[in-house]
Amino acid sequence: MNDIIKPQNRVFAKPSLLNDTHMHYCPGCSHGVVHRLVAEVVEQMGMTECAIGISPVGCAVFAYNYIDIDWLEAAHGRATAMATAVKRLMPDKLVFTYQGDGDLAAIGTCETIHSCNRGENIAIIFINNAIYGMTGGQMAPTTLLGQKTATCPYGRRVDLNGYPLSITPLLAQLDGTCYVTRQAVHTPAAVRKAKRAIEQAFRNSMEKRGTSVVEIVSTCNSGWKLTPEKANQWMAEHMFEKYPLGDIKNIEKT
Repeated sequence: MNDIIKPQNRVFAKPSLLNDTHMHYCPGCSHGVVHRLVAEVVEQMGMTECAIGISPVGCAVFAYNYIDIDWLEAAHGRATAMATAVKRLMPDKLVFTYQGDGDLAAIGTCETIHSCNRGENIAIIFINNAIYGMTGGQMAPTTLLGQKTATCPYGRRVDLNGYPLSITPLLAQLDGTCYVTRQAVHTPAAVRKAKRAIEQAFRNSMEKRGTSVVEIVSTCNSGWKLTPEKANQWMAEHMFEKYPLGDIKNIEKT
């Protein structure tokens, strides 16, 4: 008697929007996980044909190679300015930026603050790994006090380098932001929360409710000189104290 093979419920599948392209990210990098979440959310929302991503300079400069939607390449730091133009010209499109901390919180600080203050109907995905990963591991605005980088090899000092810039709470104070949250992707539970945050931000864009900011506190195990496992541990032990996870602003709850 042949055994009866019962059908299995599929619990995970690669999003169809992720191209079969080898990613250039270092093993253990958080970017790959966030890329998958963006692809899943766009696909599940049925927004494949109307999503437009803006990717500037940084580790995510080649995001257009991996997620099969329309992309525009912005000059360093200018992603939210370009997203503003795209959304105003095509208000029915889902428009979002994908930016690192060196891009959004350094050269792009001006564009970011003013786009959020105007309440542009865009979503901002902000990857904060506290270092310039693409160009050699230099200190970023978000680098923690005492954290060692290529340009502060003995650790960041207040008297020399100033304090780490926690820009997300600053953006939450602006009247134009409707949703500001800080998430991570180091555990399955955290990944699920991050996905819900990205989905809400995208819905806010389509509903023209103002600017949404989703910060993802991330790892850079290459820049930090740690294994992927140790990088996740270091992030949880050190970065979450300065950059605590959770919603900072959500006008639905006020």
